[in-house]
Amino acid sequence: MNLFGKVTRASFYFVAAFDTAIAHAAENMPGGPAVNQLNFAAPATKIMQEIHWLHWMMLIICALIFIGVFGVMFYSILKYRKSLGAKSASFHESTTVEIIWTVIPLLIVIGMALPATKTVVAMKDTTNSDITIKTTGYQWKWGYDYIKGEGDGISFLSTMSTSREAINNLAPKSNTYLMEVDNEMVVPVGKKIRLITTANDVIHSWTIPAFGVKQDAIPGFVRDTWFRADTIGKFRGQCSELCGAEHAFMPIVVNVVSQDDYTKWVEEKKKEMGAASDDPTKVYTLDEQKERGAKVYAANCAACHRPNGKGAGTFPALDGSKVVLGPKVAQYNILINGKSAMPKWAGVISDGDIAAVMTYTRNAWGNKTGEIIQTQNIVSARAGK
Repeated sequence: MNLFGKVTRASFYFVAAFDTAIAHAAENMPGGPAVNQLNFAAPATKIMQEIHWLHWMMLIICALIFIGVFGVMFYSILKYRKSLGAKSASFHESTTVEIIWTVIPLLIVIGMALPATKTVVAMKDTTNSDITIKTTGYQWKWGYDYIKGEGDGISFLSTMSTSREAINNLAPKSNTYLMEVDNEMVVPVGKKIRLITTANDVIHSWTIPAFGVKQDAIPGFVRDTWFRADTIGKFRGQCSELCGAEHAFMPIVVNVVSQDDYTKWVEEKKKEMGAASDDPTKVYTLDEQKERGAKVYAANCAACHRPNGKGAGTFPALDGSKVVLGPKVAQYNILINGKSAMPKWAGVISDGDIAAVMTYTRNAWGNKTGEIIQTQNIVSARAGK
């Protein structure tokens, strides 16, 4: 294709993407922000209902104080200005006035603090939960481990599913643009869900506005919060702590379903996990590993190292990399244990996925080693053999 053809094609994609964005601009995002939204997200939990009430109560009180104070001030300025011949009064102090302007603000602050404290205390009460989920922030995705209650043992990563073509204005944008994931957190309606948050690299923040939940995920620390969704549906949020170049690409989607549907999801998810478990003795062909590795790379590595393997910023290029093309032990060590901004992947994705993505990177783009990494190689590397 000549230069004119490429420019014409790019222009077509740009116009199509722009038209799509305009079309979706007037649509509410399902489970996310609404068009011309000025207030908080519509509440899906009792806590969020209380936050809504507190917000309006505080706003009304502050507005009344503002009107009262500035009303008296401007009235006094206009009524008793020098041009009307007003004479300033001469007095030293008034104990009564000082008591009044101390007691009244104190009562107002107490009236505001009591209901706010009640809500804050309730937000921190994570006891008697039905299901406990460990939530781990990564650059840039979320990991979920169901560790107590129905679904115990389920574990998966949740990555943004918006395509790079849509982000680069080369494909249409959906009405859930940048707020959609490949694996949603699924919870039953009406059950108390305790979230244990931590992070693998830098500080992240797990946030769903409709739940009234915003909890930092800090490396080396464990924090917790909870929610009980009263409404079936999908609810969306994002990482709310600046965590790096792809911070805007860490969406959160919680799918609240009925108890029966949740039980079905648990059964299906466990079957899926069982089917995906790797036999460390199985030997794969190069094509099989490359095909699987391409999927693992797109879900876990492309955000930093780019789909074309050219790298970005502090993240090095993998195409032509000395590590990727060098001795396998060096790449084993980085993938398993991490290095600098590179997180460790052992325990995050399976040994089979690590073997597949390593095979892919050593045989993709301009890298043509012809080497196949098997699951057993990763098992042995982790064991130090």
